[in-house]
This record gives sequence, structure tokens and C-alpha cells, in this order.
Amino acid sequence: MHSIASHWLNFIDGQWADSEQHLSINNPGTTEPVATIAQASVADAERALQAARRCADSAELTRCRPAQRVTWLLEIAAQIRAVVEDGAWVLCQENGKSLADARDEFIEAARYFEYYAGMADKIEGKSIPLGNGYMDFTVYDPMGVSLQIVPWNFPVSICARSLAPALAAGNAVVIKSPELSPLGLCVLMQAIERVGLPRGAVNLICGRGREVGAYLAGHRDVDQIVFTGSVGTGQSILRSAAEHAIPSVMELGGKSAALVFPDVDREQLLASVKSGIFFNAGQVCSAMSRLLVHRSIYDEVVTAVANMANGLQVGLGQDNPDLTPVISAGQLQGIEAMCQRAQQEGAVVASGGEAIHGLNGHYMAATVLRDVTPQMEIAQAEVFGPVLAVIPFDTEEDAIAIANGTEFGLVAGVFTQDLNRALRFARRLRAGQVFINEWYAGGIETPFGGVGLSGFGREKGQEALYSYVRTKNLAVRITGE
Repeated sequence: MHSIASHWLNFIDGQWADSEQHLSINNPGTTEPVATIAQASVADAERALQAARRCADSAELTRCRPAQRVTWLLEIAAQIRAVVEDGAWVLCQENGKSLADARDEFIEAARYFEYYAGMADKIEGKSIPLGNGYMDFTVYDPMGVSLQIVPWNFPVSICARSLAPALAAGNAVVIKSPELSPLGLCVLMQAIERVGLPRGAVNLICGRGREVGAYLAGHRDVDQIVFTGSVGTGQSILRSAAEHAIPSVMELGGKSAALVFPDVDREQLLASVKSGIFFNAGQVCSAMSRLLVHRSIYDEVVTAVANMANGLQVGLGQDNPDLTPVISAGQLQGIEAMCQRAQQEGAVVASGGEAIHGLNGHYMAATVLRDVTPQMEIAQAEVFGPVLAVIPFDTEEDAIAIANGTEFGLVAGVFTQDLNRALRFARRLRAGQVFINEWYAGGIETPFGGVGLSGFGREKGQEALYSYVRTKNLAVRITGE
């Protein structure tokens, strides 16, 4: 059994700092208190931002050889690996996710730093030929101060996903942690602190989004915003950022569809559905929230998926069940309400459909809804819970129209043994990433991001690094030639 400190602090300008107000963090699986954390004020946010500004302007992260940043990132990765077990326990208790998934999240965080360490000394410009008498070339400068607003569903790995390339490129960073699940990020920050980065290079504050997040998003000293979260919050941030034309990377919601054809591998499909919509209680932006099934196998697939859902083990994250609690009472109420409205519109419950009673935490039953039509709210709006809408289709054109028929476009999937069909569909699906025959087939090496209301910009992979730099061109007139 791991112990958890009763009170946690913010990290500002190289120091751990308390605040006048505190936030209480509760275990979603039991509703019992886990710990408290300093609630950052606007004044705390300003101090964090000015520390990052000073660090960025001093060029302490860029005047060294890039090999130094490689060393820093590799040391951070090693320090994260040293706290995997303790960090996983903290994350499991505050977030409700399974202990195995929490452990994987810290391991993935370490992998992000290892991956971008390999790129920190390879941010290379190019020479552009302009003929005799000229020399022209490009260089990549860091953005400066990167504001990174982290969500509660995968706080540690998503933070590392943006923090690692930001540091690799030489940026100073202010991280705004989520109010519902901030403690794992403190463990991450403790690991980073031990590496000895320049003061102000990384700052971590936990404050209310509507107060602290809004203040930072419109601040003229912010050079870049990286946000993962809901569409509404993202739009609000973009309106604030527009005041100073702050470039942003937005990873917003999703309503991702998996297209299933009669020649599908049934066993592989069920495995993908289980992870695609019930992993982390469905609280995943890229969750498989719509299953589009050819009508000839529709009833068969619905029955198989419902039986699988009914057989999932539900419980506390520390017991590594199949289905864990959702993050809060409000989240649970919203999910259940959407299921009720879906039934009023004509959807039929094949499994679940309501909260699980008799447990102390916030548990939603694994839900499969059949006879869903593309126009229903449940087929158009993000649920962010363990709810699968199953929709029949007749032709390939029907499938494409339904899959592309929402305002979102984060990921999509195709399940078929016909490679030509799979690639044909992959070209036409409106999504930033397409999985073929396995949901979540990608990795940290693969670019990730959406179109439409799912956002813009890319995280992960080599492509993400260039979100954290500015291209500068130097044109030189050579005299005497």
C-alpha cells in the first residue's frame, strides 16, 4: 500500500508554493477525500508566467548546445521511471482509473521525454538557393512561453505529450493542471525538479479554469497555447487568445466512428470495442463512440457487443477492473441524462443505460444503444462516458455519409479483411487519424489531432515538434560577387 501526502503545492519559479485557498480532491470510486492541493490565484498565475517569461528571455534553454536539452530530457525520463509505482497509486486514487492504466500513463510520459530527446538536437533549418550574391537560410526559434492547459482524463501522459517537445525546442512552460485530478502532475513535477532545469523553465499551478485559465489564455506574455479539453472551453480560450493573436494547438472533442463490414474478424472487433469505448470509462477524446455496422450483420454484432458489455467487471481502479468510475457526480449525471434522451428519441438499450446503484462511487453501466439514427443527439454529441451508439448502414456511401456526418473529426476506424476497401475508406473519412482493424493502433510516434470541432494542430510524432517553434528566414546580400 502506498501513502499519499495530505496536502500538495504548486511549483512556481523553482519553488513549491502554497496558496491561501485549497481544493479538495476526492476518489471517484469511493467519493472519499484523497488530499488537498493549493488553489492557485490569479496572482500565483502571474508569478508563474513571469518566471517562465524571464527564463525564456534569458535564453538559458537555448544558448546551450542542443545536446544539453537531450541530456535534460533523458534525465527527466529516468526520474519519471523511478516514480512509476508511487505516481500510479496517486493517479489511480484521485482519478479513479485502473492502477494498471495509471502505471502505463507514467511509463508513457517517460517515453515522450525519451522520444523528443532524440529530436532536440535535430531541429535543423535549410538553405534556399537565390543565386550568386545571396545566401538564404531558415532557422527555428522556440515560441517562447508555452501555456499548456491539461485535462483530467489523462493528465500525466497528456502533459508529457506537450511538455517534452516544448522543452526539446527550448521553450519555457506554464502548466495549468486540472482541478479534478492534479496530484499525479505534482508527482511528475517532483521528478522533473530533480533534474535541475533552469529556474522558471517549468511551472505547475492548479487553479480554477474560469479564473486562472481564463486569465492566462488572454495574457500578452503567453507566446503559445496548447489545450486539450471540451469544445466550449477551447472556443472560449481561442476568443481570448485572439486578442493577442496567440498561436494555439487545440485537441478538442470527438464523436468517432468505427465502420464494420461483414468480413470483419469478430474477435478482433470485440477486443477493439472493449478498449475503444469502455477503457477509462469512455472518458477518452478518441473513444469509439459510434459503431457503424453493415445491416447484414447488425443484429449479430449488437448481441455480441451487448453480451461483452454485460460481462465487464466493475470496481475500484486499484483492483484493475474492466470498467472504472467516471470522474465526478456531475459527469455521471450528464452521461445518464444523455442516455435517457436517446431512449426518448427512439434508441433501444441493449445493455446498461443507467448509473450503477449500490456503489459509493460514480459508476455508469457499460452501455450499448441500438436502433440509433444518425440525427439523434447520442449520434452527434460527445458523451465522454462508456456509451456506444450502434448504427446500421446499407451501402458504402451510406457508411461514409454517416461517419462524416458530425461536426467532429478526430479519429475513425475501418474493420474489414479487404485491404482495398479499408484504404479506400481511409482516404474518404474526415478524421485526423484512421485505425484499420484495431482501435488505438497508433502510438506516440504517430501524429494526432483533428479537423472540424475536434480542433487543429498536431501532437505526438515528429510533426508535433514544429508546433513549438517559429520559422525565421535569414536573407543575406553578399557584396563583392
